[in-house]
Amino acid sequence: MNVMTIGFTKTNAENFFGRIKAAGVKKVIDVRLHNSSQLAGFAKADDLPFFLKELCGADYTHEPLLAPTEEIIAAFKKQKGDWNVFREAFLGLMAERKIESQFNAEMFDDACLLCSEDKPHHCHRTLVCDYLNGKWGGRLSVRHL
Repeated sequence: MNVMTIGFTKTNAENFFGRIKAAGVKKVIDVRLHNSSQLAGFAKADDLPFFLKELCGADYTHEPLLAPTEEIIAAFKKQKGDWNVFREAFLGLMAERKIESQFNAEMFDDACLLCSEDKPHHCHRTLVCDYLNGKWGGRLSVRHL
């Protein structure tokens, strides 16, 4: 199963939608806890499904089960970005939620996980892929756009 990830910050709409279209994304899975912030610009929930369908022929779904809680996010910010603390808390949350039972690998085929972070290195979208690959025997082939 080919799955991609993308962030929308530090890019413009042309670059963002161009990468999604060029990669052949069929569905964007929004893994943000909150997807309606005015700061999200072209990636706001009210506009994003329209842009994805019109510009890329892609569907859109919001999956907050694949997002950290407010508490985990707040603790991360208070720790001034201690990635290991955030990582362990979020991995524990996914295990508690049993997300591997809530979704199936086929849902992620030709899909793209969306978050705000421009780079995947310290973003929870990468942790989602790593966690699911651990539970699903490496069935997801992950590419960061």
